[in-house]
Amino acid sequence: MTTASPAKGTALPWSGLLALSTAAFTAVLTELLPAGLLPRMAPALGVSEARVGFLVTGYAVASFLAAIPVTAALRGLPRRPVLVGTLLGFACADAVVALSSSYTVAFGARLLAGVMGGTMWAMLAGYAARMVPVERRGRAIAIVLAGITLALSLGVPAGTALAGAVGWRTAFGMLAGLAVLVAVWIRLRVPAFPGELPGARVPLRRVAMLPGIPAVLSVTLFLLLGHQVMYTYVAPFTAHTGYGRTDLVLLVFGVATVVGIWATGVLVDRWARPTLLGAMTLFVAVMCVLGLCGDSPVVLLGSVALWGVAFGGAPTLIQTALVNASGPEHADVATSLQTTVYNAGIAGGSFTGGLALSGWGAGALPWTALPLIAGALVTVLLGSRYAFPATPVEAKRHVSAPPCSTN
Repeated sequence: MTTASPAKGTALPWSGLLALSTAAFTAVLTELLPAGLLPRMAPALGVSEARVGFLVTGYAVASFLAAIPVTAALRGLPRRPVLVGTLLGFACADAVVALSSSYTVAFGARLLAGVMGGTMWAMLAGYAARMVPVERRGRAIAIVLAGITLALSLGVPAGTALAGAVGWRTAFGMLAGLAVLVAVWIRLRVPAFPGELPGARVPLRRVAMLPGIPAVLSVTLFLLLGHQVMYTYVAPFTAHTGYGRTDLVLLVFGVATVVGIWATGVLVDRWARPTLLGAMTLFVAVMCVLGLCGDSPVVLLGSVALWGVAFGGAPTLIQTALVNASGPEHADVATSLQTTVYNAGIAGGSFTGGLALSGWGAGALPWTALPLIAGALVTVLLGSRYAFPATPVEAKRHVSAPPCSTN
């Protein structure tokens, strides 16, 4: 069983990191696949398409509610069995959905999957950080989080197409099989790490107040609020501009996010702070351009591409900052807090965007998102000491600092 810290200068453990990335891919696909299958699942489960949509909502709510308490309850257990267990939980939930003709049973399975999702998201970044030396931490996290981007840009569309060819039940059955295979892969190729000893466990409230953690969580909240204001209502905004090709806009955004996460993986370990500042500044500029002249198709598509690049790299940069601020030993708890904030940002951004759309029309969406993204940028600018220092070495040094500052 491998528990030692990785030596400086060693090669990246590609097989283990790709296993974690595939676990992230599996979780996102499990969460979002029903959204593309509403017309197919509704008759089989005997409910409306709107109620099938609640299968996604139920997952998100369970993930939101479970992330902190479940992570806190399991933090003393060895890490690898917990991670394998979450994947087997995904497999069970997907298999139940594939076999069930009862909406109630399927909904219960989706709640179980949501609990597994909240637990997994709290583990992945910290696990990747513990597998590599500090100077390669950002790249390792970028590799793992690439599974999210690939699931959003390729996995969900491919899964929807597969379900059209072989049936939605078969698609969920195959997803259950994928979860089992990834569990075996992790068991074989991902190193084992111990849980936290009882005497070494820092209370949740103290982890939340470690220097830098509040600032990183604030940036997460501001970023997701602003992003979701636009992303949730990209279809009405595209129609407002007169372009109308929402499918192409989303395709451009998806491809650009892949570019963003690749570029971030190259830059994050040496220039994390300037890269994050650049991404946030680009995001602010895009909202201004969309608000002023988004009615030009060329400007619209170009701006969406830059938006995708900026947003694609941001989660890696923010998660790396969080792990640096908390230290890998507290990363699971810190990431569980971020998971809750992340989901709150998604819900709050969608709600805020809906109010703006109803009150002022689609043209107001970029201007509604702008101050939120600007808030994230300002927080990064002010967080140069603990939350977003210039180098990972500084971040590592500050982890042990007393929790008397939040920047």
